[in-house]
Amino acid sequence: MNKKLCYGLLISLLVASFLSPWASPHPDGLEKVAEELHFLVNAEGKEVLNSPIPDYIMPGIGDESVATGAAGIVGTLLTFGLIVGLRRLLVKKETHPAADAMGNREAHEGR
Repeated sequence: MNKKLCYGLLISLLVASFLSPWASPHPDGLEKVAEELHFLVNAEGKEVLNSPIPDYIMPGIGDESVATGAAGIVGTLLTFGLIVGLRRLLVKKETHPAADAMGNREAHEGR
């Protein structure tokens, strides 16, 4: 993993852990409309999937701000892992520039 990616992950983890407890407690736009039009009540208890981290609070942690920070860290790591995994599956392996400059046939043939 290159340095830029490591720094990006570190900054993301710091933001997720330290700033997430100060996120707005107010509902987002869709949730606000659902409340105003009174159809949110009809959806309660009818979730298609159970959330592993409901309401962005890590279950089993008593302090809400710590639980929110932990949820931010877990979410960031899961997203990072998913993106790295998808990249490995979808992006062709690049040849090394030095091998190209030396005329390495194996680099050109994909061995």
